[in-house]
Amino acid sequence: MLDIKYIRENAEKVKQNVLNRRVDPKKADVDELLLIDTRKTKLQREIEDMRALRNKFSESLKNEKDRTPEKIAEGKKIKESIELAEKEFSAVETRWQELMYAMPNISADDVPTGKDDTENLPIKKWGEPKKFDFQVRDHVDLGESLGIIDIETAGKVTGSRFNYLKGDAVLLQNALYQFAISVLTNEKILKEIADEVENGYNPKTFIPVAPPLLINPETYTRIGRLSPETEIERYALPRDNQYLIGSAEHTLAPMHMDQTLRENDLPLRYFAFTPAFRREAGSYGKDVRGILRQHQFDKVEMESFTTPENGLKEQKFIVGIQEYIMQALKLPYQVVLICTGDIGTPDYRQIDIETWVPAQNKYRETHSSDYVSDYQARRLQTRVKLNDGKTVIVHMNDATVLAMGRILITILENYQNPDGSVTVPEVLREYVGKDKISPSLAQSKGKE
Repeated sequence: MLDIKYIRENAEKVKQNVLNRRVDPKKADVDELLLIDTRKTKLQREIEDMRALRNKFSESLKNEKDRTPEKIAEGKKIKESIELAEKEFSAVETRWQELMYAMPNISADDVPTGKDDTENLPIKKWGEPKKFDFQVRDHVDLGESLGIIDIETAGKVTGSRFNYLKGDAVLLQNALYQFAISVLTNEKILKEIADEVENGYNPKTFIPVAPPLLINPETYTRIGRLSPETEIERYALPRDNQYLIGSAEHTLAPMHMDQTLRENDLPLRYFAFTPAFRREAGSYGKDVRGILRQHQFDKVEMESFTTPENGLKEQKFIVGIQEYIMQALKLPYQVVLICTGDIGTPDYRQIDIETWVPAQNKYRETHSSDYVSDYQARRLQTRVKLNDGKTVIVHMNDATVLAMGRILITILENYQNPDGSVTVPEVLREYVGKDKISPSLAQSKGKE
């Protein structure tokens, strides 16, 4: 959440940010928040004063002879006044927190103002889309003919927006993960990327984590990824009062909640390879064909914790890692700065990478990088004690390393051959164990 002091001093800017972010101003009501905040502060002082009076009064009644009926009645009146004020304070504080949680993060100065994804700003392109001299097939046709993607059976077993990956698709996915590990744990590679951000920027490697796939509602709310507006996107387990995570970020981000870290230990960088579960409630009719938009998919995710001064540098470093991986895979892509109407609520600045999909003849989102500044950490109470003795809120970044289904789509379509086979990207061949994916009996559906 935002710093209340910042809201008090920048009320008009916060109001405009709410409008730019296309958040309902009735739900993120800055004027009401300021009124509630004033009342909350006044009640705090009144309660503190009454408690001090009660303590002083109690001290005066230590002697039995001073406990007259009048004094006892006066003490009771003070106690009742405190209880009434505390009850009001509890209600005011609850509303205060609701309004604070409703406020979206402030946008970085370079974030474009726009209504939706049509006004996102491409800022870089790499690679040229391949020109095919044969009829391009989409990943569904390729995957089914190769016997490595089965959507039909998954539809019968589970329902729409699920799929089976089989044979070489699984080997390819595992190869992508192994390649990601080889980058994220290699200080030499990371140093080259870090030096592009700033000469001498910290190339510290990422720690691999196997996090929980379930999260409780309180923690989910604290990281800013569960709200009345987003709850419909989450898979809930009411009996257990838990949710399935929509990204590894959701259980990586709170790893240091209610902790104070040391500056010398930062940056702390983690990555995890997990399933992700999303209802895709707002995507009815969108990307129905294929595996681009599924309810369950696998993803490698990064999470990092830095000092405030290094937060933006860290995002640039993370985007550098994403680009390094995409260039190694030789997949054409563009880097996009996300506008205010499309950016995530906790994000201070969001960068997406969109990769070329030949069958659709356009770039599609495959990666996201979210610099959330101190927004999540303030809710999580994750701090850092600086070497100068000050304690401040840490800054956090989360980002996609590889969203497996989407990268599989781009590999299958960009590396397809006229005979229906798919060439394995060179950097993955040592992990897959072959140069080409071709139809085989082992990968067929077993149908006649």
